[in-house]
Amino acid sequence: MKKETRPYVMTARAAKAEATKARIRTSAMQLYRERPIEDVTLDEVALRAETTVQTVLRNFGSKDNLVYAALETLAAGGEPLKPTPPGDVPAAVAAIYDIYETFGDQVIRRLGDEHRRPLLKPTLDRGRDNHRDWVSTVFDPQLQRRHGAAQTQLLEILLLATDVTVWKLLRRDRGLSRPAAESVVCSMVTAVTKEELANGTNPMAELVGRRKSAS
Repeated sequence: MKKETRPYVMTARAAKAEATKARIRTSAMQLYRERPIEDVTLDEVALRAETTVQTVLRNFGSKDNLVYAALETLAAGGEPLKPTPPGDVPAAVAAIYDIYETFGDQVIRRLGDEHRRPLLKPTLDRGRDNHRDWVSTVFDPQLQRRHGAAQTQLLEILLLATDVTVWKLLRRDRGLSRPAAESVVCSMVTAVTKEELANGTNPMAELVGRRKSAS
């Protein structure tokens, strides 16, 4: 009889352990959303997860390992971007700002931690790749009007204009309302994607090109 119940007991124990581990990871994610990594303690994580620091360490080994596990979970469950018609600038900007308004501060904190915590780089690089793929897709009609180096440069400018750091500058540093911030970005994108002037130049592209060369 005992042999028959042992698998059930072990399965229940394993499920309980996995549930505890998931609670710890969720607690770490919640706290990281609220403030920088340095301000989060294992005591707080354990308290929120309704467990002990010893259990946290037994499951993850260290605070750093816990942070990386939490960030991987956040990245895997990233908020999907709302589909927008190709080339629709206001719709595209509104879609990316839906994400930034929810997760922008959290992403900015991760970027600030990157130089101190190199293991964050793979997760952040995936975010950069995803952003490049999104820009290439939603602004494909504008990009297809350029060729070669001109197309590559336009892609770089669009990546910059829709980057989370620009959102931070407009919304947090400058204190603009969301509609005002989106209007600024739409103006930037529209200006740089207009057909070239009669003399074959694009002032916005030239300006960004000069700044990139100087950096």
